[in-house]
Amino acid sequence: MRVIIVDDEPLARAVLREHLAAHPDVAIVGECANGFEAVKAIGELAPDLVFLDIQMPRLDGFEVVELAGTRTHYVFVTAYDQFALRAFEVHAIDYLLKPFARARLDAALAHARTRLGGQAAQAAGLQAVVQEAAQRNTPLTRVLIRDGARVHVVPAADIDYIEAQDDYIAVCAGGRRWLKSQRLSELEAQLDPQAFLRVHRSYIVNVGAVARIEPTGRDSHCAVLRDGTRIPVSRSGYARVRDLIR
Repeated sequence: MRVIIVDDEPLARAVLREHLAAHPDVAIVGECANGFEAVKAIGELAPDLVFLDIQMPRLDGFEVVELAGTRTHYVFVTAYDQFALRAFEVHAIDYLLKPFARARLDAALAHARTRLGGQAAQAAGLQAVVQEAAQRNTPLTRVLIRDGARVHVVPAADIDYIEAQDDYIAVCAGGRRWLKSQRLSELEAQLDPQAFLRVHRSYIVNVGAVARIEPTGRDSHCAVLRDGTRIPVSRSGYARVRDLIR
């Protein structure tokens, strides 16, 4: 079993490393001190199992799962009951509540060995972890976008608009455009409804980026952003945006 340890505390990594050394079928292929390192290592090393802390600077454990994907398996490691319980409820392989005993780690490894064959079911469970975390942390203050080996962290306040494009969304901020694999409705539910408005089935706009609303026909309108971008506005969207920017 190829394992990566992710924790920003050196002592916590050392405890895991010592306990895992007692298991001859476990090979530690990497250690990471933050979420960015973890995303890169998981992509490059493709481990079977990741022991993943939740509370870390820059990227937390749930954000690591969002960016690294569900092709690997995760055991969440946390000092906070509420995070561990949520992970358990959505069928993550296991959680370790700090401080944990060697026997508790042994049990987590036993669970991992049992479930390593159930990849599809585990992927569904981990996706639920990500969605649960997203709901817990609303409204979003930043949007994470993976671009190959790079990760872009876009402050929500900087986003001008978001456009649906087939199975992706385009996040547009400051003249730049990033593609993210996510549904528009899912991101809409995570954003601050006082700052972001769904004006069309394919568009969400930052209300603060709207300069004016212009008619484009008898019953049609568009939102003109401060940079000149024109966004179509549906009838229902017009009623909402008119009330917010008047």
